[in-house]
Amino acid sequence: MQNLPTFVLVHGAFANSFSFAPLQAELALLGHRSAAVDLPGHGFEATFPGPYQAPQDLDALAAEPGSIKGVTLADNVARVIEALERAKGNGPTILVAHSRGGITVTAVANARPELIDRIVYVSAWCPVDLDVADYYAQPEMADVDPGALAAALVGNPAELGLLRVNFRTADPVALAAFRQAFAADLTDDEFRNFLNTFQPDENLDGGTSADRAQAATWGRIPRTYVRLAADTSVPPAVQDRMIREADALTPDNPFDVRTLEGSHLRWLVHPKPAAELLADLVAH
Repeated sequence: MQNLPTFVLVHGAFANSFSFAPLQAELALLGHRSAAVDLPGHGFEATFPGPYQAPQDLDALAAEPGSIKGVTLADNVARVIEALERAKGNGPTILVAHSRGGITVTAVANARPELIDRIVYVSAWCPVDLDVADYYAQPEMADVDPGALAAALVGNPAELGLLRVNFRTADPVALAAFRQAFAADLTDDEFRNFLNTFQPDENLDGGTSADRAQAATWGRIPRTYVRLAADTSVPPAVQDRMIREADALTPDNPFDVRTLEGSHLRWLVHPKPAAELLADLVAH
């Protein structure tokens, strides 16, 4: 068992370790171990305010405090480093990030590259030339609606100190926006099931230029980018741009690029192809 890697899985915004359960089951059936990390304020550390329950009281929800207030990218990094330090005692580690989790994973690799044997970005943010917020102003993101969550936004982020979204809304406009952004190729039941795994709150710290990929540390780790071909949240064009920027930063250590069909969330709902892809990284 000592030479088998541990896949350390890092979730995206509003998500948690629970969303990786189907993938972990597939990995286990292929003979691989994995550990899904809950970033601070996520999973069982998340706040689900009383007014979020039915019948909802949106005015009260807009004022309720949340445990994720004040959580920083540095806190996320520390949580993942702790998991990697424990996993590293059992053998190699493969650090896998989805979506916003890529910001954390990139910063972890800048700080502690010796803990990581391979990084895998699955349609995840890998900031190289720009901060993540600035990529949204680039042509590759032109078809992305930055206000996809706006119809279900609750409260003032500046006052709450966090971003709060009502994923339990019945507003057809909001639900259609969620569906288009994350899960256009899932059934209605699959989409609603996943929506009910989301938590309402997310932290506001997306990192700075100091947290972009750094050649001397992050750049020496073998890395794979798994493109999601039908992603409308992090579109293939911006995925490809980050790959190009990373390869230009460390041309002697380019991304190994793979592609999975489907939307931003399909690989987590139907995880067998993703598990087989990850297993193939170990085999080779």
